[in-house]
Amino acid sequence: MGGMGPAPKPAGERRRRNASIAMTQLPAEGRQGEPPRFPLPPLVIKDVDTTALRERELDLWADLWSTPQAVMWERTRAVLTVARFVRFSVLAENGNTKAATEARQLEDRLGLNPQAMLRLRWEIAPDEVAEQRQSRSSRRPMSARQRLKVVDPSAVAGA
Repeated sequence: MGGMGPAPKPAGERRRRNASIAMTQLPAEGRQGEPPRFPLPPLVIKDVDTTALRERELDLWADLWSTPQAVMWERTRAVLTVARFVRFSVLAENGNTKAATEARQLEDRLGLNPQAMLRLRWEIAPDEVAEQRQSRSSRRPMSARQRLKVVDPSAVAGA
């Protein structure tokens, strides 16, 4: 009897090849608390006052550490990688094309765009509180007549 192939595996040993891999849920409200201390020394560029660049670095640093992705950076101790991303991003904003290339690569590693988040298997958990607030506020307000219809006529005085 040729052509029958191997016997099927027992149920406990079968594995779907297309089974989905679980996604890591990141909190929609982002990482809570103060950001870590920015670990890089101030930029030194010959004949350039870098005060504004340092302020931009610190602002971007604080913004990034409040994102959902920052929860994973903290878990994986990626402080220096985030700091390098901040440094390269600020330099890129000021016209440094080599820094822009580095920033783009670190952006992918840090999950800062939708494709990178998918590759890292990260997704932002639904913000159920905000969704409920949104659905409540998007409903049309009841008219006075609709509000009166809700009242039980037997509960009205004199009825």
